[in-house]
Order: sequence, then structure tokens, then C-alpha cells
Amino acid sequence: MRGRGKEPAVTAPPPANALLPLLSPPNPRVAVLVLHGGRASSGSRARPWQLASLRMDPVVRAVSAALPGEDALVARVRYRLRGWNGERADPASDTRRALRELTGLAGSVPVVLLGHSMGARAALHAAGHPQVRAVVGLAPWWPTGEPVRAVEGRHIVALHGDRDRVTSPAETAACVRRAGATAARAGMALIGGGDHAMMRRPRFWHRTAAAVVAHLLDPEGTPDPLPQECYGTGDFPVL
Repeated sequence: MRGRGKEPAVTAPPPANALLPLLSPPNPRVAVLVLHGGRASSGSRARPWQLASLRMDPVVRAVSAALPGEDALVARVRYRLRGWNGERADPASDTRRALRELTGLAGSVPVVLLGHSMGARAALHAAGHPQVRAVVGLAPWWPTGEPVRAVEGRHIVALHGDRDRVTSPAETAACVRRAGATAARAGMALIGGGDHAMMRRPRFWHRTAAAVVAHLLDPEGTPDPLPQECYGTGDFPVL
């Protein structure tokens, strides 16, 4: 992901909660944490009205509609800062804190982490939490050599636009292939004509992401929307 903004990374006090529940039934059986994108480096506060956060609103709606309301908790992760900020990996720390808060709220329920761009990178880093069942990355920022050990025994699925000029579909494919050595299952699909912001073919992005999440949380009862070729060893298919 190209760096946008030159603000230095600074320490910001954490918000009251890193977990922001959006759909919270009294006795959830499963949960989805949604992680929005950001910047490579920024010490500015993350705000809910920023475009990176707003971009995930239709994704949240699609996921909430695809899951049984009485069983599924859907929540966002609230970041302290907009930037990844090098080795500090601030959004990954926020995600781990949100997972701890989720455990206190809902108990030991299976969790899917659904992240866009920088949010997908945070999800990958936080995937080692014992409740995480899967990571779903939308146009993920998974640079060359990104550690994948946290997804050992878990599922990892990536959807990446083939016209993305911000993050690299090739780097995503390489990351998925490396993760496949130890993951329970690893797959990827390219969105034909898709861009980084998911503005081209938006309904397809949202519908497919929601269906993938629903399948990962209920593999027996919900069919996988992706073709088998997405999990192969050859080139990943274009949808």
C-alpha cells in the first residue's frame, strides 16, 4: 500500500473500547469483527466519518443480512490511529484488544476477522487469537514476506480486484500460497475489473464477502460462494 500522509506516528490514548458492537444478540454463537483500512503511516486519530471507515458500511450491512440475527454478533474494531506505523502495527494491537473485549462480552465464540486493506493486515497479525476461525481479506495489504504463522490451522480467504493500483494482487496471492502450507484452507479470487476502494462492481464485492463469511461460520449449512479453483495450486480465478 502506498503511504498517504507524512504525519509522524504518535502515541494516542486508547478509546474507551476497541470493540464497537453493531449487531449484538443476547446469546451469540458466532461473531464477525470488521476492520477498515487506513494509511501506511499516520499519527492522526481514526474517526468513524473518515472514508476508510465509511467504505465498510455497506459491507457491514451485507454481512449482517447474511447471518442469522439471533446467533451472530457483528462488530467493528475501533483504531486509535489511522496509520499502521511500521513495527508498532497499531491497528493489530487494537484488534487484539477488541478480541479480548469480545471474549468478555460474548464468551468463547468462533470469530471471523473481515478486513479491508490495512484492516486485512491487522486481521492477519491478530489471527492467532484462540477464538479466530478465519481471516477474510478484501483488497488486502499483505506485503512481501508478511508473517503468516498466525493463521496456522485457520482459514484464510482473499478477494482482490485485478485493477487494484494501491495494494498488490500478486503480493496477496503469494501470501495466500505461503499461508496454505499450514492453514486449514487458503484461497483467493480476483474480482474482474475490481479496484482498491471496491467502487467498481460494489454489490458483487459486498455480496461475495458476506457469503464467504457466512460459509466460514456455518460450513455445513451455507454453501461456499467461491469455485473450487480458488483453493487450488494454480492461478487464482477471476470472477
